[in-house]
Amino acid sequence: MNPAPDHRPRLLLVDDEPTNLQVLRHLLQTDYRLLFATDGTRALEIARQQHPDLILLDVMMPQLDGHGVCRALKQDPCTATIPIIFITALTDHDDEARGLEMGAVDYIIKPISGPVVRARVRTHLSLVHIDELRETRLQIVQRLGRAAEYKDNETGMHVIRMSHFAQQLALAAGYSPAWAEDLLNAAPMHDVGKIGIPDAILRKPGKLDAQEWDVMRSHPDIGAKIIGEHPGGLLQLAHSIALSHHEKWDGSGYPRGLAGEAIPIEARIVALADVFDALTARRPYKEPWSLQDTLAHIQAQAGQHFDPVLVPLFVALVPQLLEIQQRWAD
Repeated sequence: MNPAPDHRPRLLLVDDEPTNLQVLRHLLQTDYRLLFATDGTRALEIARQQHPDLILLDVMMPQLDGHGVCRALKQDPCTATIPIIFITALTDHDDEARGLEMGAVDYIIKPISGPVVRARVRTHLSLVHIDELRETRLQIVQRLGRAAEYKDNETGMHVIRMSHFAQQLALAAGYSPAWAEDLLNAAPMHDVGKIGIPDAILRKPGKLDAQEWDVMRSHPDIGAKIIGEHPGGLLQLAHSIALSHHEKWDGSGYPRGLAGEAIPIEARIVALADVFDALTARRPYKEPWSLQDTLAHIQAQAGQHFDPVLVPLFVALVPQLLEIQQRWAD
C-alpha cells in the first residue's frame, strides 16, 4: 500500500552555517516538510525546482548573499510569489528596510526565538492561503461570466471591455482603486442569468414578442440567484450588478423598477459601460454605431436611462475608452 501523501507546507531553509539549519530543523520539522540549502546558488536551484511555500533566508552568506538570492527570486516569474523571511544577525533598521523593499515579507533577528519563528511562519503561510482563496474565488467568478457568453450572442471581448470601462468610470467617480478593481472583476457576471433563458428566445434573430420579452426580463433575477447573497466583497458586488444593471434612473427599468439613487452605484456604472460597448461593437444583427452617435445617445439619456452625474464623467473618459477598445478588439 502506498503511504498517504504528505500535505504539510514545504519550507526552504537557507543558511551557510549547518548549526543554524539544525536549530531551524528542530523547530519546524514536526509541522512542515523541510528543504535545505547552505549557499545562495543552491537555494535558487531548489526554489525553482521545488517551489516551496515559504523561504527562511539568511542574509550574510559568501558569494551570493541573501539579498542577491531574494532579488533573483523576485525577478523570476516562477518564484516571484514565494514569501521570503530574512533571518539575520544584522540589526540595523536600514538593513531591515532594505530587505523589506526587496520584497521580503518579514525579518527575524538572530539569535532566534523558537516561538517567534514558528508564529511568523504560521502567519505568513496563512496569508498565502488567503491569497490563494481570493484568487480561486476570482477565477470562479470569471468562469461563471464566461459561461454566460456561451449562451449569448456577445463575445468574450465585450465582457472584458465593459468591465474595464466600468473600472475607469468608478475611478473617475472617486471610488478607491481597490473597489474599482473589485468592480472590474465582478462586472463580467452581469448577464450570468442568461444561462437560464431558453436558446429559442436568447438567440432569436428577430424582435421578441411580449411573452418572450417577459422571459428575457427574468435574467437579472436568475443571475442574482446563481450568485447568491453575500455580506460584502466581490460576490456581493456581482450579485448587485446582476440584479440591477437593467434598472434605469427614471424608474422605467427592470426587474424592480428602481429609480435614482435607489439603484446601487455599481449597477449604474455597469449600465453605462455595458450600453456603450454594445452600441459601438459589431454584432451579427447590427453594425457598430459611431463614437459620436453613441456619446450623443448616452448624453440624451442622462437622467432617463443613466445617472446624470456619471454621464459627463464617462464622456470625459473617451481617450481611455478608445484605448481599451483597441487593446481588447474583437
